[in-house]
Amino acid sequence: MDAQRAELANLIAAANNVASEARSVFGHLSVAQLNWKPSSDRWSVAQCFDHLITSNKGYFPVIENVLAGKKRTLWEGVPVLPGLAGKLLIKSLDPAATRRIKAPKKFEPAQNDISASVINDFVEQQAQIVEKMRATEHLDLEKTVVTSPVAAAITYSLMDAYRIIVVHEQRHFQQAKRVTEENAFPK
Repeated sequence: MDAQRAELANLIAAANNVASEARSVFGHLSVAQLNWKPSSDRWSVAQCFDHLITSNKGYFPVIENVLAGKKRTLWEGVPVLPGLAGKLLIKSLDPAATRRIKAPKKFEPAQNDISASVINDFVEQQAQIVEKMRATEHLDLEKTVVTSPVAAAITYSLMDAYRIIVVHEQRHFQQAKRVTEENAFPK
């Protein structure tokens, strides 16, 4: 999937696929396996999904504001910035990108003992995201500008927000999968 140009139907399918794969690949892991870290500076499987739940939650009020017809902010009205910010974020979050990116402080995962329900929690939240995507499909998603849940000065189209959500999930899914492939991963 070309994330920069993905259409809503492709993003919904990809979001559903990430949820299905998460349940299939990680749903059977024990609490110890979910919380195992390859090293102190790397995340566990549970931390990858806790981070996704936390960061995705930031998009719910953004989408709800669009659905409620709330007025645009000053930043959302600046014509050039939304297209640029969205493209840069999509490119940097793509699973193929090798550069590590530090998570914003408010989106950092819990540091220990994440519940075994984290995978089911992610899958349930994913269904809500897909529902919100479908609820906005009647809008011109490329022209609907939203503010990033990270910083008020960062804006992009709602379509790019959906693209960002999905590539971000794919990136951390791959990261979690690499954790389980480590030689020292508990069996």
